[in-house]
Amino acid sequence: MRRFDEIRTRRWFWPVALVVGYALEVAFRLVLVRGLDFPSVHPDEDTYLVLSRVLAGRSATEVPVGVVIPGGYPLLISPAMRLSSDPTTVYHLILGINALLNALVFPLAYLALRRLGVRRLLAYVFGGVTALLPPVIFYSQFAMADTVLPVLILAWLLCMHGWLTEGTVKRRAWCAVGMGLAAGYSMATHDRGGVVVAVTGVVLVGVLVLRWAPWRTTLAGLGALGVGAGAAKALAWWLERQFTVPPSQVGTFLMDGLKDFSILRRTLTRTVGQVWYFIVSTWGIGGLAIVVCIVAVFSSRFRRPDRIVGGVMVALLFGTALASAAALPDDARIDDWVYARYTSYLIPAAFVAGTALLARLPRRRLGYAAVATAAFTLLLAQGVIWSAGSKLRTQVFVLWGMPDVAFLSADWTKLNMMRATAAAFVVLAGVVLLLLAGGRKVMWAIGITLAFFACFSISTITEHVSKPFSHWRKSAATGFTKTAGIKPKDNLVIAWDVDWGLRATQTYEVYPGRVWYRDPRWQPVPEGATAVLTPLPSDPKAAPESYWPTHPANWYVDRTDKQGGWVIWRQR
Repeated sequence: MRRFDEIRTRRWFWPVALVVGYALEVAFRLVLVRGLDFPSVHPDEDTYLVLSRVLAGRSATEVPVGVVIPGGYPLLISPAMRLSSDPTTVYHLILGINALLNALVFPLAYLALRRLGVRRLLAYVFGGVTALLPPVIFYSQFAMADTVLPVLILAWLLCMHGWLTEGTVKRRAWCAVGMGLAAGYSMATHDRGGVVVAVTGVVLVGVLVLRWAPWRTTLAGLGALGVGAGAAKALAWWLERQFTVPPSQVGTFLMDGLKDFSILRRTLTRTVGQVWYFIVSTWGIGGLAIVVCIVAVFSSRFRRPDRIVGGVMVALLFGTALASAAALPDDARIDDWVYARYTSYLIPAAFVAGTALLARLPRRRLGYAAVATAAFTLLLAQGVIWSAGSKLRTQVFVLWGMPDVAFLSADWTKLNMMRATAAAFVVLAGVVLLLLAGGRKVMWAIGITLAFFACFSISTITEHVSKPFSHWRKSAATGFTKTAGIKPKDNLVIAWDVDWGLRATQTYEVYPGRVWYRDPRWQPVPEGATAVLTPLPSDPKAAPESYWPTHPANWYVDRTDKQGGWVIWRQR
């Protein structure tokens, strides 16, 4: 032990340790995604991949989601499209890029914990735990912007805290610039980033007016925010001109939802449900941070940077939950009541803050905070159960939308809110009781135990959710292209009444060729099309040609599939 203490005091030790830890985090993610060969979350993944191929200089194709979404994440994965034209190889490369990006949570969490006063060894251990949390890793197993958003938000809050903390003007100015650029790139990555930009602007203007930071640093932050937001707008402008579909309409859906008082109860219930899920998926430790941050906003016992950043984090959590609750349609899915994905980008930041509280709060206050967190979470859960009622049992259960809760409740077939809540607080209670009994000296042991538990959690979720979900979608991806004889350079027209999952997948599988969505019965087949996909006629006795009776003479039925219910047409 003495030898280790001597080694870790050397200048090179911690940089090397961080590189090694980061490499291990990347390797773990790569092991988890073995066997995932194609997009399975439709139409989200397919749309990100379509934007990515255009940003890589490839041809445009149909946009499965029907609108142009922010291109910040597709820009990051576009190098994979330049390196290969084989869809499976490209998807593997993208998952590799995902691992590299998502694992950055580890060094950022370490830096954040150090800034919050946690000792190096504990910061290293709990930085690793933060990066291993199931909600952090789960979305990186798919080609989705949620891979990088937690990294951006953690970097944004870390820079904000650094800017507000006393120090040299130069350091604080660089932190303000980092905060502005991180906010701007968040806006370029997802619609939620627009809220991040707005919050950043409010904080910058408020601090400038109240003179809580040197004015030069604040102006540097405003300038960087303007550059970042401007670049995001420019990227969106360019992408919108590459396609014929309109830009994202999320803002319109949000305003319509907030103004519709007939669904107010549904909106508030969904908001409460998302906050509940957020707390449970962090085993209560993130909830501990939220409860204390709410108190800190109104208490002078906490330092100003902690109060401001804590208040921002709470505002962003509840604001994101409310906005997504209002914007999500009523599609009769159980996970809509407790949707996990939209607030997950704040999980690393909340877990880091909760860890700092575990390491620094006096024992009595820690006990009170844990009890308050448990009571708050139970209240949220009971509110959703009371308001949603039987819909939590009778609506459609989509396991992909609730992986953490399914794991905690040990039930992969239905939502069990109280069992998941109890499991999460068994973990939190164990951590708090060990700290109360053994003091801070047991923190490192708690961290290692939580790291193993996190690895077990995400490994189990991958086996029960990610891989089966991908396997279930296989027939609509590579299975269809093989059976239908679709070649990479084919240009495929797909009729609107073909299964939507199949339509979405082919926009990526037909690569570097392209896809159009057209009804050939009344829409002209584009020039350059080499194949047309239509459904079989509804009458099982009818000939396949009867679906498209007005087809040109040079088009003929190449093959049919009764099980799949489709027909492939080609030119003579």
